[in-house]
Amino acid sequence: MADDKCENPQQPQSASQPAAESAHMVKCVKFGREMPGLDRPPWKGELGQRIYDHVSKEGWKMWIEHSKMIMNEYRLNPLDPQSQKIIAEQMENFFFGEGAQLPPGYVAQKSKS
Repeated sequence: MADDKCENPQQPQSASQPAAESAHMVKCVKFGREMPGLDRPPWKGELGQRIYDHVSKEGWKMWIEHSKMIMNEYRLNPLDPQSQKIIAEQMENFFFGEGAQLPPGYVAQKSKS
């Protein structure tokens, strides 16, 4: 199933290895520019690997918000194999199909940190 967070807390950051150098960078399919990628594949199989290779953390956050709407609209159960198939199809379309383009005039929300 999809992970809300794709971080691995068991791997501490080495003092000799700055975070900027160790970050996984990708050319995000949602934003069209080089951005920090996910820490690990967020989904099983080939789709998860494609997302890991081509989707930024910010792009993944967009999917998480979109997936909440999909799960509510279709009344999906994330533990049900048929629901997982629908989620995977929607995820494929969101990142690599017709849903890959950002809406016209899209402005990313500023983080509240």
